[in-house]
Amino acid sequence: MPERIDDLAASFRRHLRAEGRSERTATIYGQALRFHAAWLVSHGRPATLDELSRAGIRTWLAELADTREPSTVRTRYKGLRRFCRWLVAEGELAVDPMTNLEVPMVQDKPVPVLTDTELAGLLRACAGKGFNQRRDEVIVRLLLDCGLRVSELSGLNVGDVDLDREMAIVTGKGHKVRPVYFGARTARALDRYLRERRKHRRAHEDALLLSQRGRLSPDGIRDTLKVRAAVAGIADLHPHRFRHTWAHDYLLAGGQERDLKRLAGWSSDTMLERYGSSAADVRARESTKRMRRGDRV
Repeated sequence: MPERIDDLAASFRRHLRAEGRSERTATIYGQALRFHAAWLVSHGRPATLDELSRAGIRTWLAELADTREPSTVRTRYKGLRRFCRWLVAEGELAVDPMTNLEVPMVQDKPVPVLTDTELAGLLRACAGKGFNQRRDEVIVRLLLDCGLRVSELSGLNVGDVDLDREMAIVTGKGHKVRPVYFGARTARALDRYLRERRKHRRAHEDALLLSQRGRLSPDGIRDTLKVRAAVAGIADLHPHRFRHTWAHDYLLAGGQERDLKRLAGWSSDTMLERYGSSAADVRARESTKRMRRGDRV
C-alpha cells in the first residue's frame, strides 16, 4: 500500500530538527505538505506518494499563484521541494518529481513601509509604566532600529545587549552571529524595561523578553504586535513590516547596500532586491532632489 504523505510528515519534521532547523521552519515546511495533500484530496486523488507527481505539483503551484501572495507561493514551493529531496535521500522515492521545476513567476508586491504617524501611534499604544508596556515598547523600538527577524528578537538574552555602546549581539539564521545597533531612545526604553524586569518572577532567566511562562516566543511577539496595532488602528502589522521599513530608512539615509546586507544578516543579494523594493520610488525621488544637478549650472 502506498505511503501517505501525512504519515511521513512526522519523520520529515524529525529530520529537520536533527539538521538544526528552527521549529518555525519545520512548521512552515509541514504546512506545504499538508496543503498539497489537501489539494490532492479535493481533486479526488489519494494523498499518497504515488500521487506526488511533477504535473500535479506544477498545477497546484499555478493555482496558488492565482490566489496567493508571491511570498506564499515561494514558501509552499520550498517546503515541498525540501520534502521531495528528503524522500529521495531516504529511499522513499526513486526520482525527485520537482527536479528542474521552477517556482511560478509572480510579480512581488512591495511590502508597505510604516509611516511616522503609524509608528507614533504604535508607541502611544505601548505607553505606560507597567511591565507589559515597557516590554512592548522595547519590541517596537528594537524591530524598528535594528531590522531584526522576529526569531532573532525572541532569541535575545539580557547579556546580548550593551546599553552604553547602544548595540546587541544577534544570532541569526544558520547560527550566524552579528552585531546590530540602536539609538538613544531605544537604549532608554531598554533601560526602563530592564529595571522593571528585575521585579518579574522569571527575572533569573536569560531571555531578554519575558512572558509569564518564560521567554517570549516569536508567536508571542506577533500576537503582542497585533494587539498594539489594533489599538493604534494599523491594519496587517507583522514583524517583517518593520524589517522592510528599516531597510528603506537605511537606504534613504544613504547607507550602502553591502553594509545593509551585513547588518541584516543576508547571504543572498536576492534579499537586497526584495527588501529594497519597498518604497524604492520614494528613495529615487529623494536622491534626485538632493542631487539637483541641473540647479547647479
